[in-house]
Amino acid sequence: MKTKDQLLSRLRGGEPLTGGDQLHLTLLLAIPAILAQLSSVLMQYIDSAMVGRLGSNQAASVGLVSTTTWIVSGFGMAVATGFSVQVAHACGAKDFRKAGTLMRQGIFSVGIFSLVLGLVSMAISGHLPIWLGAVEDIHSDASAYFLIYAAFLPVAMVAYFAAAVLQASGNMKVPSIIYVSMCFLDVLFNYLFIYVLDMGVAGAALGTGLAELLAAIAALWYMFTRSKELREAGPKGSFIPPHSTLRTALGVTGPLWLQNVVMRGAHVMSTIIVAPLGPVSIAANAFAITAECFCYMPGYGLQDAATSLVGQSLGARRNDLARRFGWTTIGMAMIIMSLLAVAMYILAPQMMGILSKDPEVIALGVKVLRIEAFVECLYAASIVGFGVCAGAGETLVPTALNFGSVWLIRIVLALILTPRLGLVGYWIAMAVELSVRGILFLLFVRSGRWMRKWTLDNAG
Repeated sequence: MKTKDQLLSRLRGGEPLTGGDQLHLTLLLAIPAILAQLSSVLMQYIDSAMVGRLGSNQAASVGLVSTTTWIVSGFGMAVATGFSVQVAHACGAKDFRKAGTLMRQGIFSVGIFSLVLGLVSMAISGHLPIWLGAVEDIHSDASAYFLIYAAFLPVAMVAYFAAAVLQASGNMKVPSIIYVSMCFLDVLFNYLFIYVLDMGVAGAALGTGLAELLAAIAALWYMFTRSKELREAGPKGSFIPPHSTLRTALGVTGPLWLQNVVMRGAHVMSTIIVAPLGPVSIAANAFAITAECFCYMPGYGLQDAATSLVGQSLGARRNDLARRFGWTTIGMAMIIMSLLAVAMYILAPQMMGILSKDPEVIALGVKVLRIEAFVECLYAASIVGFGVCAGAGETLVPTALNFGSVWLIRIVLALILTPRLGLVGYWIAMAVELSVRGILFLLFVRSGRWMRKWTLDNAG
């Protein structure tokens, strides 16, 4: 049985890879990435469950700002992707010195950007619940949670970047170990701050922030001292990226920023649509989103694997192999998420029961989870399809697909259905939109046009 390093060496060296080799390598990269994503989701699940035990208002306060935390994090993640994709291409070309230099420059860029973003977020934390239209009862907890989240944002983004770069280099195991360890630390710190020190909602944010801090330290230590692809031999490169690197990074990051505004902005709009339904619907919506993560996060693990495999294949100038890895990862995700959707449909009462003790919240959450179970297969296609495109540096067209799907279908339908059917109406709108989005991504990947940008940028 060939090892991951042997298979990656054959990929980078232009040696043939059989269908079995491709499937084996995909699994070797995907399984640790899936475990990393699941541990990240488990952290959210634990946070939600611990806060949910404090009461519906406390749960609603975290649920209210969760969409805003996603949009803020998304800007930092986009900067990280702009550099991690370049690392994948460099590793595919066996230019490991360049990969190490890109890693250093990415840390500097992500750190500075997320520091500024964190300061701005801290400044608006007091006004955010009002802007989102929440009832006054949850303003204080929501503001406190977002303030602490914003203070730890630079740490969280550096940890995310470190994991993304390691994954881009083909190392999925170490990020997985770090994420699992962070999950255990999150449980420990949350219990300490929420219950022992009686800090409530603020304690949940502080516990998560400290767990992210330790994860960032561990990931940085490994990259600089142990990673054979990323640690630099000889003179060290500059932390400040040159114009050419920034231009390439912005070519990927710019559309991702737009997508972040489009997608996360739609989530904020969704929060505004759901908020008038009251604390029970807000809490049920937030808990159902958290519960659903267990179904779709394997897709995000395969997205990471797809970006790395496609990026390294293109870096090695093996376009046909990149295309085959694209379809392998998409197909695998559709199968896995379909199986998990069946489990989610059956176990929805138990999943919601872990997160909340409020019978109304549980009953409503079960209804919407079972609606969503029917679209997870096509949702998988859109998740991994985006990773395939990102591996080639193509993020503009996928962003346009997401924009049209979310704003023209989900939001429009939600505005029509939510006032009539409540939270169930919103989730029906989301289910319809996710189905359309999955079909659009399948058609775009099939067209092969997602490789055009990389081909033009690397002609000759």
